[in-house]
Amino acid sequence: MLRNFHRPWLWVAGWLALLALVAAGSLMPASDLPQVQLPGVDKIQHAAAHAVLASYAMMLFATRRAQGWAVVGLLAYGVGIEAAQATLTADRMAEWTDVLANAAGTAVGVALTRRRPALLMQRIDRWLAGAAGRGERPPSCPE
Repeated sequence: MLRNFHRPWLWVAGWLALLALVAAGSLMPASDLPQVQLPGVDKIQHAAAHAVLASYAMMLFATRRAQGWAVVGLLAYGVGIEAAQATLTADRMAEWTDVLANAAGTAVGVALTRRRPALLMQRIDRWLAGAAGRGERPPSCPE
């Protein structure tokens, strides 16, 4: 299910930490967040967060089936976050346009992490496992 990593727990923990970070940012009081007055910035933030989550999932999971389930899970996660905003926060509300932005970001993340870019995390994992002790530089992003 996962790609071949020397430290799979590290990469799974990273994805779980990103999911927790997005949830925390989505559920904290709006008054605690920086106020940006540009129209549409909220939707860009939603799309960017889900693009990162989806890209990470494509790099984490090896099979199309696992990747597909990750995408389904991220879509459900986006809906769940909006439902949580509506029910668990006093000054946040659910918006269907946020769900659409989450889904669009997920699609962008999947599209950007096709084929070679999906192997970036494995390259970094290999470097961490061996090359760091030899003083080698980290791998560059694949083309």
